[in-house]
Amino acid sequence: MLKVNNIEVLYHEVILALKGVSLEVPPRGIVALLGANGAGKSTTLKAVSGLLKHENGRVAEGSIEFLGERIDRKSAEEIARMGIIQVIEGRRVFEHLTVEQNLIVGGHLRQDRGAIASGLEMVYHYFPRLKERRTVAAGFVSGGEQQMLVIGRALMAGPKLLLLDEPSMGLAPLLIKEIFEILTRLNEKEGIPILLVEQNAKLALSVARYAYVLETGRVVMDGDSEKLRENPDIRDFYLGLTDLGTRKSFRAIKHYKRRKRWVS
Repeated sequence: MLKVNNIEVLYHEVILALKGVSLEVPPRGIVALLGANGAGKSTTLKAVSGLLKHENGRVAEGSIEFLGERIDRKSAEEIARMGIIQVIEGRRVFEHLTVEQNLIVGGHLRQDRGAIASGLEMVYHYFPRLKERRTVAAGFVSGGEQQMLVIGRALMAGPKLLLLDEPSMGLAPLLIKEIFEILTRLNEKEGIPILLVEQNAKLALSVARYAYVLETGRVVMDGDSEKLRENPDIRDFYLGLTDLGTRKSFRAIKHYKRRKRWVS
């Protein structure tokens, strides 16, 4: 469904942020991007959604295809109209608007009022807490409710692919568990594929079927989530525990040279 083919990303024409990144997201799949801060995870999402252009960034080499069509030369609006919707990190809501008004804003790409009504019904089905808070200004709901809101707002656009950037950031464990259970249900019931950036590697690997590990702008490892969970270096570096149950220094983990892949 989504193919990122050996892309390089430049910021301000001088900073090389991604160096030959390739990945794929299959229909109805959940794929995770793992890596430390600064590894290039958010940059990868912005390359897909077209938001790089608003940060003086661009895809300098390689290509990105969605449903067989090249998109890396398209604007963010064109990409959104094709059905790729990104939820940016940081729970960015319109604080002065109510919860429901925020959701309706998310449906601005849909001209059919019936589609907006059915979108609201679906969002309230998966996030009943938002229905309870629909008349409250978004700036006055909790952080967890704001995270639900930005995901719900993205769903209002009728996404064919959902890009999620750090949805667990700053939330309590119970709320994180609730949100990720809802995301899993959305994927299973609605068939919405998800490309997930998540600092909590253990959590990401519990919901994703496949994952890529980024390090300083390169994919250094990829594979089925179950196999990655069993990999001792992934466990030590990203899950944070050695066999003795103590945190291991990042310096003690070897760097990988990713196997070469043929790209058409």
